[in-house]
Amino acid sequence: MLRFIIFFSLFIHLCVAAPKTPAAAAAVPAKKWLTLNGQEPAVVARGGFSGLFPESSAPANDMAVSTSSPGLTMLCNLQMTKEGVGLCLSDIRLDNATTISSLFPKAQKTYKVNGQDLKGWFVLDYDADTIFSNVSLVQNIFSRPSIFDGQMPVSAVEDVLGTKPPKFWLSVQYDAFYMEHKLSAAEYLRSLRFRGINVISSPEIGFLKSIGMDAGRAKTKLIFEFKEPEAIEPTTNKKYSELQQNLAAIKAFASGVLVPKDYIWPLDSANYLKPATTFVADAHKAGLEVYASGFANDMRTSFNYSYDPSAEYLQFVDNGQFSVDGVITDFPPTASQSITCLSHQKGNLPKAGHALVITHNGASGDYPGCTDLAYQKAVDDGADVIDCSVQMSKDGIAFCHDAADLTASTTAMTTFMSRATSVPEIQPTNGIFSFDLTWAEIQSVKPQIESPFTATGFQRNPANKNAGKFITLAEFLDFSKAKAVAGVLINIENAAYLASKKGLGVVDAVKSALAKSTLDKQSTQKVLIQSDDSSVLASFEAVPPYTRVLSIDKEIGGAPKPSVDEIKKYADAVNLKRTSLVTVSQSFATGKTNVVEEMHKGNISVYVSVLRNEYISVTFDYFSDPTIELATFIAGSGVDGVITEFPATATRYLKSPCSDLNKEQPYAILPAEAGALLSVADKEAQPPASAPNPPLDAKDVIDPPLPPVANLAASNATGGAQPHPPPPSGTVAIAANLGLSLLAILALRVLCVA
Repeated sequence: MLRFIIFFSLFIHLCVAAPKTPAAAAAVPAKKWLTLNGQEPAVVARGGFSGLFPESSAPANDMAVSTSSPGLTMLCNLQMTKEGVGLCLSDIRLDNATTISSLFPKAQKTYKVNGQDLKGWFVLDYDADTIFSNVSLVQNIFSRPSIFDGQMPVSAVEDVLGTKPPKFWLSVQYDAFYMEHKLSAAEYLRSLRFRGINVISSPEIGFLKSIGMDAGRAKTKLIFEFKEPEAIEPTTNKKYSELQQNLAAIKAFASGVLVPKDYIWPLDSANYLKPATTFVADAHKAGLEVYASGFANDMRTSFNYSYDPSAEYLQFVDNGQFSVDGVITDFPPTASQSITCLSHQKGNLPKAGHALVITHNGASGDYPGCTDLAYQKAVDDGADVIDCSVQMSKDGIAFCHDAADLTASTTAMTTFMSRATSVPEIQPTNGIFSFDLTWAEIQSVKPQIESPFTATGFQRNPANKNAGKFITLAEFLDFSKAKAVAGVLINIENAAYLASKKGLGVVDAVKSALAKSTLDKQSTQKVLIQSDDSSVLASFEAVPPYTRVLSIDKEIGGAPKPSVDEIKKYADAVNLKRTSLVTVSQSFATGKTNVVEEMHKGNISVYVSVLRNEYISVTFDYFSDPTIELATFIAGSGVDGVITEFPATATRYLKSPCSDLNKEQPYAILPAEAGALLSVADKEAQPPASAPNPPLDAKDVIDPPLPPVANLAASNATGGAQPHPPPPSGTVAIAANLGLSLLAILALRVLCVA
């Protein structure tokens, strides 16, 4: 318990905005909401911060209050012990959320609940003392942190009320079941005299009617909860879909309704949004508030949200047509920031701070990377700088594509598998490389949206899997000028190999394209030249308007002055991996380096990459929320730019007044403190400490001079190149193995997508 007290005093100090004075809060313009009463939608924390900690544990409740906006409502699911003590637990069975099954392995029972046989360890079979003295909580969703399991006791309702949350919501799910076993939720509430209980919800009409007069005297709001449409309501024996047809009748015993979110925004079979129903409008017309449930950052939902949980909240509260009156969530900070900070961003709002939003292959989280559609989406999403990683075709056309290998992000494997080769200078695996295909051949294949997490089931926008077309570098530069983006980033890799082995001068191609576009003779649009090769950057030294960016692909733990001085000879900025700024172990942030400060001392800007929205790429410390990760790198580490595949998320954060920590406001989106969350767990449950990343060595900055571009055509014409000898006996086998390995990759990808 002492650990929790120390942790939360530290965490609250680090991660919660200092309360503002009433005058300061009043200075924030009032927002107009389309809720029933015109007030800001409520944030209701289901079991506290249950997205991190076991539901309704003391840390979950404390964390919910300390990281959420003022006026948070704490929700407790009521369960009852053998003698009628009220507990806060998600289910009538203990086994999914506690250690009960390991303590009493043979005590499993079967009960009929709402007409169905359920098997497990039921709360009503145990007295309170047995539970409080022996049973500990565990996280009941396996994708969430398990290191807190077995360390926290079950909370009684009175325990949670005793912490005096801003508002308290008691959910009574199984009154009919408890009544069958001579336990009464209504009598339990009367014993509490309804004190401190602001809201009571239930899916059972009979229960709500039975406490109506008591709740009215206590000024406790009653909410009727709709279950799945085909489920049966116990009192009336009607389907909830039937009850939905007469919302006016519900107004007779409740002031609002609670529904699963797909009652409002249903999804089609492909997980895209269907048109909104009229449920909110119908309920508001009947005088009923509407609360939506089922929100969590770590649950896959509609592709329309691009894996950004804030986008989902905004769909329910800021769509221009209606707003729900509250959301039930496992991640209350994300709901708070969405409603308080990110809503009502209409028009061309200015960004707070100087950090650039730089794309990675355009908006490649939504469309195939480096296509016309990905770049248009990036512009629409407000990116400051759009990027082109330059590749070369066999006939010397410079075009935009993430890598020289076309297998992952095009359909080349279905057409050009016989052209597969092994190029160890570029990558350890076989590939179909752009420099072995003509531009016409490259144009004949389709783009293919690429997800780093396809193997774990995280597809990206499958409806546009092959949408768009690849564009040349010249077309990219023309597009950037036409759209008046603030800047472009040109990334150059493999220049030495292309020059010496393929006779392709990618550096010259870039210089020529920039000169033809006149971007080398202006200062309106920023031009960033990026490479992992210092010699490439040195070749652009004669063009002062350009910002040269050294890409450092290895993880580093520090930037000593000699290394920084060496970088300064070639570059004005660096592109660093996320883990070079914040170290990570088993999805926990374990520490923060001083790399940004050390680079800034040398007057070198720092860009961090690559930021993605999928929650499995976001550490638990960032609440599985890409917006908190942005805040950690921008406001916490002080980076000068973020390189992201989802520019809309970054732009939305930077346009929010809550991203400016120097601005007086009632709530702020604050950076996470690396290591703070991990320190809550018992030492033996924490992941083993990993060795620190090595500091950047100055010699790792220096690359050999670029070789001249080989004149392969002239060499062949003069006989400088010897004719190919007859293929050795193993050649056919090697070619066959290349084809088979790529066929295996293709088959694996098809299986993963399926």
